[in-house]
Amino acid sequence: MTPPLQVDLNCDMGESYGAYQLGHDAAILPFVTSANIACGFHAGDPAVMKKTVRLCLQHNVAIGAHPGLPDLVGFGRREMAVSPEEAFDMVVYQLGALAGFVASEGGTLHHLKPHGALYNMAAVNAALAEAIAEALHRVNPELVLYGLAGSELIRAGQKLGLRTAQEVFADRTYQPNGTLTSRRLPQALITDPNEAIRQVVRMVKEGKVRTLPGEDLAIQADTVCIHGDGAHALAFAQQINQVLADEGVVLEAALLTKPV
Repeated sequence: MTPPLQVDLNCDMGESYGAYQLGHDAAILPFVTSANIACGFHAGDPAVMKKTVRLCLQHNVAIGAHPGLPDLVGFGRREMAVSPEEAFDMVVYQLGALAGFVASEGGTLHHLKPHGALYNMAAVNAALAEAIAEALHRVNPELVLYGLAGSELIRAGQKLGLRTAQEVFADRTYQPNGTLTSRRLPQALITDPNEAIRQVVRMVKEGKVRTLPGEDLAIQADTVCIHGDGAHALAFAQQINQVLADEGVVLEAALLTKPV
C-alpha cells in the first residue's frame, strides 16, 4: 500500500515589535504545522518572541528560528554585503536567543529557516550557505534546516549531515534555475489565491512547478511556505489547509531522515 503524501505547512511569525503589530499569528496557527519565529534582527523583539513561542506550544506547532539580516527598516529584504563569518555569527546569535525562550517555556526547537534576503543569498551563494549550515550544526545538529528547494543551502546542510526540508512557496513565482522571482520585478507575487493553491497542489503531488517563462521545473516539496501578513492571509491559510487535506495530503511538521 502506497503511503500517503505528507507535507509541512510553515508560516513566518513573531514579526511584531514594540508598538507595531504585524501578522495574524494567533488566528493562523491552527492551520499550519510549523512556524518560523523572527529573532529580533529583521523583526520581532523579546516580548514578541516569548508570546509567539507560547502560542506555538498551545497549538502544538513546530517552532523554528527565523534569523535575518540586521535591517528593521527594510524588513530584512534588502541584500547586505555580509561575509560568511558575519552570517555565521548572526545565525548563532539569533538561534541562541530563540532557543532560550523555547527552553524557558518547556518546548523543543524544531528547525531553522533564514529570512528574506539572507535566505535568497544563501540559496545561490555556496560560501554563505555553508556558514549558515555550519552555525546550525555547531549549535544543534538535530534541528532541521529549511531552505529553498534545490538550493545551495540545502546542499550545504546535506553535506554536513543535517536534516533538511526543501521548501516551496505558495505565493511566489519561479525562475528557470529554481530561484524565486525577485520582489523588485513584476509578477514576483501570485495574488490570485486559487492560482497559488493550484501551484502548491501541483508541487506537492506532481513534483513540478511552472516557471515564469512558462516551462515546467522539477521540484521537491517537503515544506510549503505561506505568508501570514497579507490582508487575506487567514482565509488563504484555511483554504490551503482544507484543499491539501481534500487531496489526501497529510499535514505534518517536516522531520526528515538524515542523509547517508
